[in-house]
Amino acid sequence: MTLILCDVGPRDGLQNEPETLAPSVRAELVNKLAAAGLPRIEAVSFVRDDRVPQMAGAEEVVAGIDRRDGIQYAGLVLNEQGFERLRASGLDRVNVTLGATETFNQRNGNASLAEATARVERILVEADRPTTATISVAFGCPFEGQVDPAVVAELAGKLRADELVLADTIGVATPLAVRSLVERVNALEKPVGFHGHNTRNTGYANALAALEGGATVLDASIGGLGGCPYAPRVTGNIATEDLVYLLEGEGVETGVDLEALIDVSRWLEGMLGRTLEGQVYRAGAPIVSA
Repeated sequence: MTLILCDVGPRDGLQNEPETLAPSVRAELVNKLAAAGLPRIEAVSFVRDDRVPQMAGAEEVVAGIDRRDGIQYAGLVLNEQGFERLRASGLDRVNVTLGATETFNQRNGNASLAEATARVERILVEADRPTTATISVAFGCPFEGQVDPAVVAELAGKLRADELVLADTIGVATPLAVRSLVERVNALEKPVGFHGHNTRNTGYANALAALEGGATVLDASIGGLGGCPYAPRVTGNIATEDLVYLLEGEGVETGVDLEALIDVSRWLEGMLGRTLEGQVYRAGAPIVSA
């Protein structure tokens, strides 16, 4: 099994920050993550600058990226206009997303579940490069509560994406539920990933459970950046450096330089002017003596 770690910090992480970093700084973050060996980075979101100022200047960010061979640079798009911007930018991978519940789609995208599904499908059909579809609130919704796994699996089966990612958007999942749903969606015979938040301190256990269930993609965010605007108490994504430390300790090779990731988090702490959620960058990599 080849595991792909995708750092979503430059997009999903920074999008939830009160501070807005300049496109040049966001490009520098992407470059630092690439230099640390992350095989995939979600670099930007192609949205309206006035709607999401933290993501303003997506094309400037892309222009500032020093491309490295073997690394996929992805962008999130919410509609056909966003996809056209991504295509013109030359990014390698298209990310689309929709919620598993009716209410979340209404609140997050002003669309019904059926409308959101149709919109995502139009982008997937048009896409001329690899695609990932993320199903948000796959384990629990801030408006509707627990989500039926059968509903998520049925929705996943409708999406013609190359890859499916199951997101614990508000951090309510536990390992048994994660493993079970990943195994269920794996039956569709396409790569399955997991996107976890550590709100209730289960994020890292959930990531391991996803691997046990057959996931080949894990999302994480440098320093544990992130959140959910519709669930104010939600903390960030699982931290990339913490996840790398855990995986390497469990014998799962990541190909990522942990010390370099720690340096990125310390640099980002200075950029944002606050302590980040991650633990490993504060504790440092362990010193092992014979």
